[in-house]
Amino acid sequence: MNRSGCLNPWQKGTEAVNAADSHTVRIAAAQTAEYREDINGAVECIIDVVGRAAAVDARLVCFPEAFLQGYLTDASSAHRVALDLASSRFLAILERLPTGPMMVIGMIEMDAGDLFNTAIVVQNGRVAGRYRKINLMGGESVFRPGSDNPAFTVGGLRFGINICYDTNFSTAASMVAAGGASLIVCPTNNMMPLAKAERYRHMHNAVRGERCRETGLWLISADVTGERDGRAALGPTAVLNPNGEVEAQLPLGAPGLLVFDIPLP
Repeated sequence: MNRSGCLNPWQKGTEAVNAADSHTVRIAAAQTAEYREDINGAVECIIDVVGRAAAVDARLVCFPEAFLQGYLTDASSAHRVALDLASSRFLAILERLPTGPMMVIGMIEMDAGDLFNTAIVVQNGRVAGRYRKINLMGGESVFRPGSDNPAFTVGGLRFGINICYDTNFSTAASMVAAGGASLIVCPTNNMMPLAKAERYRHMHNAVRGERCRETGLWLISADVTGERDGRAALGPTAVLNPNGEVEAQLPLGAPGLLVFDIPLP
């Protein structure tokens, strides 16, 4: 581990070593340790990861679900760490984030007293937009569901966001497709009891592949990894093509950075 506790070794998809051309956009996804109630550690990891991604000319970097504060679903913890995007505390964090590649960062957001499982889209010191998780699991009752699914553009590549459990629903992916996107960016957190993690280790890509086939979209996911309290997160952090096939994937259970050249439509 380096000082921020993430991304050593640095894993790359085979395609990442190829020179990007005018018909592709280079994107990246981080498979990282969890940072629970450790915003400073998460920000240091973001700085390190984005520096590595920028070094290979990646234009977009995806981080896991609720990455900034940790995937906390009990009311007291979630309220304690939640951030209002207009608050001075969040703006101070925003100032620390690196410039260069666009970032999709999972976080726990507070807005008018309500909590949301949110992915913010950040570039060059400003928030370009956000997606609030629409499809919530039973254990996520602390959050309110979102309603909108905006599209974003980087380097000519248009993308939308589904967060983890969203990919179990055809409507979530179809909303991305309806926005004219060709890519689903999927922040996830699959920290599960050990037996369940083993049982599901190959199921996540299978479900996401169904969404790709239904919509004709590419998908890139970013997950946490590691073990704690009888739980494990294996991943996967992967790129799936419009046929639902895995084009590139990091090794399960290991931190790394996946880099891939997505073809423009």
